[in-house]
Amino acid sequence: MNFTKNAGTIDRSLRAIVGLVLIALTLTGNIGVWGWIGVVPLFTAAIGWCPAYTLLGIKTCPTKN
Repeated sequence: MNFTKNAGTIDRSLRAIVGLVLIALTLTGNIGVWGWIGVVPLFTAAIGWCPAYTLLGIKTCPTKN
C-alpha cells in the first residue's frame, strides 16, 4: 500500500481542528460516544495521508517537480 502524502497543510490543519473539537465535546459530555470518531481526522492529519483521497484520486498537497 502506498502511503504517499496526499493532504496539504490547510487540509491537515482543518482535520486536526475538527478531530480535537469532536474529542473535546465527547470528553465534556456535550455529545455522545460517536464523537470519538474525531480520532480518524486527527490521525489522518498527523500522517498527512487520507485513504478516501487515494480512492478518489484527490491530492491537496503541492507536488514536487
